[in-house]
Amino acid sequence: KLALLKRMAPEKMKVPSSSRIRIDYSSDPPTVAVKLQEMFSCNHQPTLMDGRIPLKITLLSPAMRPVQTTSDIAGFWTGSYQLVRTEMKSRYPKHNWPEDPATAKPSVRTVKPK
Repeated sequence: KLALLKRMAPEKMKVPSSSRIRIDYSSDPPTVAVKLQEMFSCNHQPTLMDGRIPLKITLLSPAMRPVQTTSDIAGFWTGSYQLVRTEMKSRYPKHNWPEDPATAKPSVRTVKPK
């Protein structure tokens, strides 16, 4: 029974960068706050309870401040990401802000690769 609980409602979520981020169950729906660069290449909304509950994602800036909250990560990449990218690129020019985040390599490090 404990194994089923851990699978259906895990304490942490593994994001595309391979980090394990704590899930906040105090909100409805549950939320995970993660640096935007760690979610590059994520094209499907993470879920809980065998896909029945979509997880809300709060995307953070390099300074760990919220820049966008979404329940549709694929839609974010094709929609408002370009506005966020423009603002963040001017505020954090040394960081990676690819044109196509849906195919970009996710990274724990937010600085542009050399």
